[in-house]
Amino acid sequence: MSDAAIRVENLGKKYTIGYQREHYRALRDVLADSIKSAGRRLTGRKVVNPNTEEFWALQDISFEVERGDRVGIIGRNGAGKSTLLKILSRITEPTRGRVSLKGRVASLLEVGTGFHPELTGRENIYLNGAILGMSKAEIRHKFDEIVAFAEVEKFLDTPVKRYSSGMYVRLAFAVAAHLEPEILVVDEVLAVGDATFQKKCLGKMKDVGQEGRTVLFVSHNMAAVSQLCSQVLILERGQLIKRGSAQSTIESYLKTGIEVTGTWESNSHQQNPTREVSLLRAKIIDELGRTNSVINYQENFSIEIIYRINIQCSLWALVLRVIDLTGQPIFTSWDVDSLQTKKELNCNTYRAICQIPSCLLKPGDYTITLAAYALEPLKIIEYHENVFGVQISAIGYPLNEGRWGAIAPILQWETDQLETSLL
Repeated sequence: MSDAAIRVENLGKKYTIGYQREHYRALRDVLADSIKSAGRRLTGRKVVNPNTEEFWALQDISFEVERGDRVGIIGRNGAGKSTLLKILSRITEPTRGRVSLKGRVASLLEVGTGFHPELTGRENIYLNGAILGMSKAEIRHKFDEIVAFAEVEKFLDTPVKRYSSGMYVRLAFAVAAHLEPEILVVDEVLAVGDATFQKKCLGKMKDVGQEGRTVLFVSHNMAAVSQLCSQVLILERGQLIKRGSAQSTIESYLKTGIEVTGTWESNSHQQNPTREVSLLRAKIIDELGRTNSVINYQENFSIEIIYRINIQCSLWALVLRVIDLTGQPIFTSWDVDSLQTKKELNCNTYRAICQIPSCLLKPGDYTITLAAYALEPLKIIEYHENVFGVQISAIGYPLNEGRWGAIAPILQWETDQLETSLL
């Protein structure tokens, strides 16, 4: 008999999208719409509202997760990952299909999920425990361990509305992971924490899985997913398109849909004028100034990014990340690295160019991820994963044995003969 902690059958979730009508309409337009609607009713045809559209965030998804499994859920922005987790966490109801859960579910879907801003950290620990169905004695037994993990003892009796985003997420994760739910659901929220905290959280989630509890983990960090999860699901446009072992599934995901032309352009519907910055397009440029996605090992190349500033601001940064096909980040570069302070730019369109030196990346295939981050507080403005691929050819690569490592730089060495008197 199956020991499934989570069973999802033919799950679907539909939303209705409304469009704002024009402010001024002529009388003839109103009369024409009324006559058309009356005609449809008389003929028995369905009346369609032209100002709304049905959008299926999830369509016919079915899978099972065994008790104690650690399963990653990956996919591009808008694939339906967060909608799926909200349904599993009973935050929203599905339009069709059913979900069966065995045990208590603790969710960490965004910073401070389930926290009341006016209550203190201490009070929120007890509140979250009560929501999970735990007794006061059970919560008290875990209380010191939660506080030690979150590292917020000094601010325990301060209302959480005064916490920084990092303090929020540390306490929220500590509560979710330590109050012993049978199923732990974690979204991309860990991206808010620093590297040390993320490493500690991944270790805790491993421990949770080894204790026989189930973990669902959504992240754009493929290295974290491959490190934590044994199985991975890929969602695309609301559908489950692949399930398999972490390494093979992540590699398949990174290869799928990568632009091999060395160019990328944002879809116009993804551009939001209310965001501080919109990333518009990007391309790879070789030493001769050509757009090219195949670069020789001994050649320099650069990545050009075109962006538009919608709201004048200074505390933000462009971020570029190079990732190999195992999902391992090779390096990340911020445009503020070469600036002491970020220059405040007017609302306009700009071009940024990141220079990548020759003899750095080993021959192989890589993907490029682009993002814009607000700096204070740290948050994602835009995030575009695997916008295109770049292939580093082996031309000029020294093929001698023992050149191990994620990168293969040719470094400068010097040798001097020492005088005997100096020995």
